[in-house]
Amino acid sequence: MLKIFNFKRVFFTGLLVLSIIQAGFSLEKDSRYLVSPELLKNAGLEIVWESMLPTQENESLEKLLLVGDRVYAISDRSYVLSINKENGRTIFTKTVKPGGLKIDRLHLLDGNLLSIAGDKLIEINPDTGNETNSMDFDFSIKCPVGSNSSYLYVSGSDNRLHVLDKEGGLEYFNVAADNHSLITSIIAEEDFVIFGTDQGNVICMLPDEPKRLWQFNASDAIPGFIIKDGMSLFFASTDTNVYRLDITNMLMHSFAWKCQMAGMLRTSPCITRDVVYQQVYSKDLTAIDKYSNSILWSLPDGIDLLAEYKGKAYVITNMQTLVVMENSTGKQLYSVNFGGVSKYASNTEDSKIYIADKTGRINCLKPFK
Repeated sequence: MLKIFNFKRVFFTGLLVLSIIQAGFSLEKDSRYLVSPELLKNAGLEIVWESMLPTQENESLEKLLLVGDRVYAISDRSYVLSINKENGRTIFTKTVKPGGLKIDRLHLLDGNLLSIAGDKLIEINPDTGNETNSMDFDFSIKCPVGSNSSYLYVSGSDNRLHVLDKEGGLEYFNVAADNHSLITSIIAEEDFVIFGTDQGNVICMLPDEPKRLWQFNASDAIPGFIIKDGMSLFFASTDTNVYRLDITNMLMHSFAWKCQMAGMLRTSPCITRDVVYQQVYSKDLTAIDKYSNSILWSLPDGIDLLAEYKGKAYVITNMQTLVVMENSTGKQLYSVNFGGVSKYASNTEDSKIYIADKTGRINCLKPFK
């Protein structure tokens, strides 16, 4: 009798444990949600809005971008959903580039969207998605164009920076780095233009004539873009260092610091008010103090910063989790299963988090505590 009683107790205990596991599994895999609200609540997050990119059979979400005050979801067939990032309302849905040619990038220029597709620069009305203008070049465009009130600055596959009249598109002149390296990043201001190259050059020139003002040379290529934050420039180099240069005026620059990472760097850093976040390829995401260049923490398998809130960094990992890090202590506070998340947009402007899955389901999240 005793043996039978113990067997029943073990049996029912096993059922209870199994039920808890199944309940947890159901919670995490609930098809109604990209990420379960209960799981988000445990990490102090809530859903602000949800949206859906209408896709056809065999079509999937390829990119999720933050541009200005919009979220752009782009399918692998260049079908675009434009969303107001504050309230989730649809602005337009449209195939921006017909003919099967994929959109490489979207960025804002004077209130209009610019789409780069190979050798074509397309201007798009951000309220309707309609093409308003386009320019064709004899070369592929290699990075987002720069602009000030008078000129466009276009990097070509010919390794030259082309300076064009903003209104008519007439080319005034073009320049190249002394080593004829590919120009991968452009920052255009009224008083100066800065560009970076795939051999580590950072060059500042006058905006209206081919006159170099100064040059800084890193040891190796600059992957991604140079980020201008106030009067400072931040960039990564494949020499494994993250750099900060300070611009005292258009004629001078000063070397502020460099911080060596634990491996190869292939992307631009993310810059917030106090922290520089850098992905180290196949290793971790590292947080660097913006002013002292000391390392705050490194998260193994970290991929990118999703957002920052009250000294906490919300990080996505290649283990399909969201991890919350405390910058002041370097401690991992908690994590959330992000198993369904395949696309995201890194947000350095505020605390909102934008994530999506390959079917085109999009969520905006925010911290509530």
